[in-house]
Amino acid sequence: GLENLPPVKDVYITMLPGGDYKETAAKSGELVEKGFNPVPHFPARSINNDNELKDYVTRCKDLGVKQALVIGGGREPIGKFDSSYQMLETGFFDGIKIGIAGHPEGSPDISNADLEKAMIDKKPYADYIVTQWLLDSQPIIDFISKQSIPVHVGITGPKKNSLFFGSLFILKYESRKIDIQTGLIIFFDLYVFGYAFRTAG
Repeated sequence: GLENLPPVKDVYITMLPGGDYKETAAKSGELVEKGFNPVPHFPARSINNDNELKDYVTRCKDLGVKQALVIGGGREPIGKFDSSYQMLETGFFDGIKIGIAGHPEGSPDISNADLEKAMIDKKPYADYIVTQWLLDSQPIIDFISKQSIPVHVGITGPKKNSLFFGSLFILKYESRKIDIQTGLIIFFDLYVFGYAFRTAG
C-alpha cells in the first residue's frame, strides 16, 4: 500500500493504455491526503476529447493536485488528441505545474526532426522536462545543454520487495547537476519503476 512508499515528495502516477483517468485522479487524491505531491500522467492518445480532458484536469485540481506530466502516450489515438501539444493548447492546465516529455536518445515513434519541432511547440507551456530512462550520460548532457527549462532525468533501478528503487545517480554538466529531490513513478499497484531526477540551476 501507500505506507510502503519511500520518504519522497513527488510521486509520478502512470495512466497506462486502456486505463481509467478517474482512477488516476482518485489515486492522486489519496496521495495528496498522505502528504505527497502526486504528478499524474496525462497521455494525449488515451484521452477521447475536450470534455474528458477537462473532467480529468478538474478532478485532479479539486483533489489538490498541483502538478502534471503531459505526454503523447505510446499508442494509437482513441480520440481527438494525437499529441501533448494539442492538450496544452486547451488552457485547461492553467494553475498547474506542467512537465513534458523529453527524448535524449530519440523515439521509435517519431523522427528526430519532429521531436525537435514538438519540443519547440510544447516548451512555452512547460515548467520542466522529464526524460526517458537512460543509462548513458552523454545523450543526457547533450540534451540538457540545449534546454532553457529544468530537466528531470529518468533512471531505472532494480526490483526489491515489490518496489523498483532507482540507483543514486549524479550527473554534472558545467555548473549544473542532478538534484536528487524529486520522487518516484508508480503504477496503480504501487510498483515503482524509476526515479526522476531534476537539474538544479
